[in-house]
Amino acid sequence: MITNAIARRYAKALVQLAADEGAVEKFNGELSLIATLLEASPELSAIFSNPAYGVEAKKEILKDVIGKAGLSTMVGNFLQLLLDRSRLAFLPQIAASYSVLSDELSGIIRPVLTSGMQLEAAQVEEIKTALARSTGKQVVLQVEVDPTLIGGVVTKIGDKVYDGSVRTQLNRIEDILQKG
Repeated sequence: MITNAIARRYAKALVQLAADEGAVEKFNGELSLIATLLEASPELSAIFSNPAYGVEAKKEILKDVIGKAGLSTMVGNFLQLLLDRSRLAFLPQIAASYSVLSDELSGIIRPVLTSGMQLEAAQVEEIKTALARSTGKQVVLQVEVDPTLIGGVVTKIGDKVYDGSVRTQLNRIEDILQKG
């Protein structure tokens, strides 16, 4: 819980700075890149968390990473700030919080649509349009296939689940029949 509060606070500050510069999406990409790099390289993460390495050595390594990744000055300074405050380990949570906040700012939702079989492009587009119309937001739809679904679709938007699967409908009918 505390790490989420910390991550959200840093992410919110960076989103505000990014909005002022008009670079919300750019910063999102850069943060995601570095967070993925740190998660993919346990050796690099270990260096930043190891107290045996001095602060100056860590700063030099981070400068090299920032330079090779071609990050903007603002994100580079942000990462240096995280290093100075011993918060670099929270970068994956900060990047995730930043992504959520930037989507809120941009009016984007990212629902996950799960169906029992592969949907045709026209069906996906129709669902995407209906979600955009009902939410009033831009929809970036992620489509998944779950062969255990008999039929229908399950849509998850944030923490809300809209279950239109045949299995759920059959369970409801069963409950109604049992209750009389």
